[in-house]
Amino acid sequence: MAQEIATLAGGCFWCTEAVFNSLNGVSSVESGYIGGIRPDPAYEEVCTGATGHAEAIRIVFDPEEIGYGDLLDIFFATHDPTTLNRQGNDVGTQYRSAIFPHSPEQEQEARAAIERASADWPAPIVTAIEPLSTWYPAEDYHQRYWDRVGTQNGYCLAVIPPKLQKLSRKFAQRVKAD
Repeated sequence: MAQEIATLAGGCFWCTEAVFNSLNGVSSVESGYIGGIRPDPAYEEVCTGATGHAEAIRIVFDPEEIGYGDLLDIFFATHDPTTLNRQGNDVGTQYRSAIFPHSPEQEQEARAAIERASADWPAPIVTAIEPLSTWYPAEDYHQRYWDRVGTQNGYCLAVIPPKLQKLSRKFAQRVKAD
C-alpha cells in the first residue's frame, strides 16, 4: 500500500492535528514548521512571526482509503480560509492558511479544492499555495497534543471540540470509530 503526504497550514497545529488524526486512511500526523527562512526554527522563534514559518501539519495517508482532494475538503471545512494570517485569536503569518503541494498533481487538486470551497464561504478564500520547502518537525511536546494534554488546555477546549463536531457532522463516514 503506497502512502502519500499532504502538508497543510491552517492556524494552530494542535488544532489541525486533532482534526486529521481523527480520519480513516490517515496513518500519522506530525506538527511542524514550513515556509520560513531560518533553518531548524524553535517554537518560540516561530511564534514571533520573524522566521516566516507557518505552523503546519504533515499528513501521511493511504490514497486508496482517503484521497488528497478529500483531505483538502476537510481542511477547508474545519478552519477559516478567508482570514489572512489569522485563525480566531491567533494572529501572524505563522497562522496563515496555506497548502504545500508535494507534486504538480497535488497543486492542481489544491486549486480545484479552493474553487469547490469558494461556494461555502461568504468572503474570498486567501489560502496560499506555497512551494514545498524544508520541513522541520515541531518539538516532541507538540506532537499529538490534543490526545495527550489538550483537554486540560482552555484554548484547545474552546477551539478543537467545535472543529471535531463539524468534522463529525459533515464528514461522518471519514471519521475513525472510537
